[in-house]
Amino acid sequence: MGRERSDAPPFVFFFMFNFSANHLTVVSRTEYRSCAVFMVLDHSTNRVYRLHDFTKAHALELGSYYCVSGKVNSADKLYLVVESVKLDAKHNRSSITPVPPDGAER
Repeated sequence: MGRERSDAPPFVFFFMFNFSANHLTVVSRTEYRSCAVFMVLDHSTNRVYRLHDFTKAHALELGSYYCVSGKVNSADKLYLVVESVKLDAKHNRSSITPVPPDGAER
């Protein structure tokens, strides 16, 4: 007998890496059928990240700082998948209003 031909796609490796970030604030939240997507600003690096919450269980709110951890799924696209969220006690403020350069609070 000859070789059998399979129409199955080739095996694809899905590498998962851990990630964690502190000092994040929510810029926006978009609800999709399969997940909630948070755009967050990392105040330490001034970068904006897109976090995917496939459980839709995390309620991040504007005006608070968060510590987020999860997995980076790198198949053909990069997804930061949220696993846990907690308030960032080190940077927690009641507002995201910037502190004046001289450090004086209003």
